[in-house]
Amino acid sequence: MYIKYTKGYLDKLEDIFAASDYHLRYEKGNFKSGYCILKDTKIVIINKYFTMEGKINALLDILKTLDFNPSSFPNQKQQDFLTELKQTELKL
Repeated sequence: MYIKYTKGYLDKLEDIFAASDYHLRYEKGNFKSGYCILKDTKIVIINKYFTMEGKINALLDILKTLDFNPSSFPNQKQQDFLTELKQTELKL
């Protein structure tokens, strides 16, 4: 799968988190890897000073870590997008 570093692609990734149990927040901080996951409260925090490319890469990395089930999303487009992400190996 080809990763597009555009605002639209970032919006798609943000929509995945909006439809999940996790809350996505952009905060300032000194994160070495660009993000922080608080699993007990299901919050994903992305460094707001990252570039768009950095935000997209961090979100994709988190999606791989959390291993969402596409069938648990009500929107068919989100299911297809997640399935496509799962079928390809992401090299960030």
